[in-house]
Amino acid sequence: MEIYINDDLSLRTITLEDVEAVFALTDASRKHLKEWLPWLDYTKEVADTIAYIEGCIKGHEANNSLSLVILFKNEIVGIAGFNTIHPTNKIGTIGYWLSEGAQGHGIMTKTVKALLQYAFETLHLHKVEIRVAVGNEKSSAIPERLGFIKEGTLRAAEWLYDHYVDHVVYGMLLSEWQQQK
Repeated sequence: MEIYINDDLSLRTITLEDVEAVFALTDASRKHLKEWLPWLDYTKEVADTIAYIEGCIKGHEANNSLSLVILFKNEIVGIAGFNTIHPTNKIGTIGYWLSEGAQGHGIMTKTVKALLQYAFETLHLHKVEIRVAVGNEKSSAIPERLGFIKEGTLRAAEWLYDHYVDHVVYGMLLSEWQQQK
């Protein structure tokens, strides 16, 4: 599956063919990503990325997640998608990360906007959430810019290497998306 955003930017379902590029990008972005993402210590070799992608494929086949590579000028610069999709409740939770060098081009805002359109128009979800660690201002700016509602804070929601971080939960309902269009 591919989601075209513009001539320079698109999203594509992650595959095992992406393993070398995704691992190399993860490894090169390790210091930058480690500030807010808890899984870097579990991704130390290509085999770890293979296991991750295999899990992504299984989640997609089960219709309970969707992981996509972000392609900017035909190069993988990050990952985005739905960490969880709850078909019964029609709620999806968006997650994303972007290499440091790809920031500052509006890539993630455009990516999340495209994911919202896909969520509401193709998956027919009722709600989309984004959870962001308190203090992660760059990541929080994405849902705030796109009109998500700040719904609350989950205390000690994630273990980040040596401490817990709280998460701000942002949500957007289908009706709110439709009003923006």
